[in-house]
Amino acid sequence: MNTDKQQKTKTSLEQGFEKILTPFQAFIKDQTTSSVLLVISTLIAVIIANTPLSARYEHLLGAELGLVFGDLSFTMSLQHWINDGLMAFFFFLIGMEIKREILVGELKEFGRFMLVFTAAVGGMLVPAAVFIMLNAETVYAEGWGIAMATDTAFVIGIMALLGRHVPAAAFAFLTALAIIDDLGAIAVIAMFYSESISTYHIGVCAILLMFMILANILGIRKPSVYFTSGVMIWLTMLGSGIHATIAGILVAATVPARPKHTPGWFFKRIENLLDRLKRIEKTRPSVNPILGEPEQHALVEDVKDAAERATTPLRRWERALEHPISLFVLPVFALANAGIPLTTDSFTGFWFNTLSTGIVLGLVIGKSAGITLFAWLALHLKIGHLPSSLGMRHVVGLALLGGIGFTMSIFVSNLAFDDMPEVLLRAKIAILTGSLISGALGYLWLRFNTRDATGQ
Repeated sequence: MNTDKQQKTKTSLEQGFEKILTPFQAFIKDQTTSSVLLVISTLIAVIIANTPLSARYEHLLGAELGLVFGDLSFTMSLQHWINDGLMAFFFFLIGMEIKREILVGELKEFGRFMLVFTAAVGGMLVPAAVFIMLNAETVYAEGWGIAMATDTAFVIGIMALLGRHVPAAAFAFLTALAIIDDLGAIAVIAMFYSESISTYHIGVCAILLMFMILANILGIRKPSVYFTSGVMIWLTMLGSGIHATIAGILVAATVPARPKHTPGWFFKRIENLLDRLKRIEKTRPSVNPILGEPEQHALVEDVKDAAERATTPLRRWERALEHPISLFVLPVFALANAGIPLTTDSFTGFWFNTLSTGIVLGLVIGKSAGITLFAWLALHLKIGHLPSSLGMRHVVGLALLGGIGFTMSIFVSNLAFDDMPEVLLRAKIAILTGSLISGALGYLWLRFNTRDATGQ
């Protein structure tokens, strides 16, 4: 079917709408969009928290939502639904990214994996050590995990802004680093920020996980099976004492990473279907859209089915969740958690408070020093290597960007200081401050100090 014929199937209204929709779709797909939305959501939350609307904002976040059946009820505050429910999808996406990177991505090649892994370990240990040195004997000691994680969305957004000023390998390096960071933060949450453990709920969770692993082994790829089992695991995690969002990681580990059919089967199947479509078009050509031709429409549905059978659920579900998570879940999380009242008292003694300085120094200095030093050690001990297009000057800039800890840092601070509102407020201010400084320094370093810097 030629272009003119294709245009005839569209009304003038459709063609006009496409002129508006296409740029919007490009904006949605742009790597900076999620970062922009996070910034906007954060600013909106801060503005609301410093206006007369703040009381309604707090009331809305505290509203109880859920299901009630007579004397039985399952309710949580809106903020808990966001932090424990919606964020489970974020952790599920992270889990799938980790699995893919290990199987076929940047973490598959042992030398690069060891360098990124070593750098990530340094980026977790040193910030925690900086915080502990300043807060070990204080009421803030519980917050030692706040400065450990890197915010992937913000980091990728800044990298996209840098464009040609950084090599493509820098994206892969920093994405892999952030993923390992997230995995470390998840382990910290599970081990150190969980309540008393319920062996009964853990046992039920283990049985459900075994069922999902068996489903994977048997080649079951229906989303409904994994979604239903995932919801049940999330419910058991709620009662287990381990933070419910960890369910996302556990479920992600069971997602099938094998296609149902080989590439050879796919090629033959698609060729056969296309031949049948061409024969139909030659024998009785039509200007009607395929939807209006039952036989052609059925063949197109078969093409879609063949494509799904030849790809993996891991990749399909990851792609399906990327935009909903980055464009909805994370901005909503920011709206619910970044509402910080900026009063004079909030900043009084800010730089002389060990909590504030521990978080800021942990993110800005601890993160960059830890990643850089451990990466340098891995190179000189020959336990890992960099891609040829990257040098240590790139690593320094990427390490500075690693200090952007927004999403996961706020998440951990909520767990650490949930019963200490004033301390939680100060922690969030410090997270925003440290992340802003790290982002600015990392951008400037990579923008002006890495031209032709491919040597070590």
